[in-house]
Amino acid sequence: MPDPRLVIVRAPDPIQTTLDWLILPNGLLDETKALATAVTVALGTDGLADVGEVLPDPDSDDRRGWWGNLDAQELYGGWDLGSRLWLMSRAKITDVGSREGATVGRIDRYIREALDPFVLGGIATRYDVQVTRDRNDHNKIVAEIVIYRGPKPAVALRFQSLWDDIGTG
Repeated sequence: MPDPRLVIVRAPDPIQTTLDWLILPNGLLDETKALATAVTVALGTDGLADVGEVLPDPDSDDRRGWWGNLDAQELYGGWDLGSRLWLMSRAKITDVGSREGATVGRIDRYIREALDPFVLGGIATRYDVQVTRDRNDHNKIVAEIVIYRGPKPAVALRFQSLWDDIGTG
């Protein structure tokens, strides 16, 4: 399970707090953080793997995906929700020369695929994604995401321990 952090965008210093799926003490979603919740759900929901894509479990042919995506466009004008980040659950950290490409590049691509509908649907004007290996622990990958509404940043998220257990290879 990702360990997202919500970064409140305020000058001069951003405030970083635990996102914890934005649940209020009464157990309900914090509706004042709707965009951050939507982004967290989009990144934390399993997207459907492409046919022929290498799956984390070599003994399985389960390409996952969320059942709610079935006919989402036709039923309520929605888009496919989820990301293929789950494919990285047993991946080794590799560089550009590997068969599947650089791990950091794949993670960046999967995040962007999950966030594109927010811009295409007019929910956000743009987003920035920065995926890097942790400076202090090269077995960890960090993803920082900033979502914009108009010219100003609306939400910044930092996924800092998504891949703690990925091996190097």
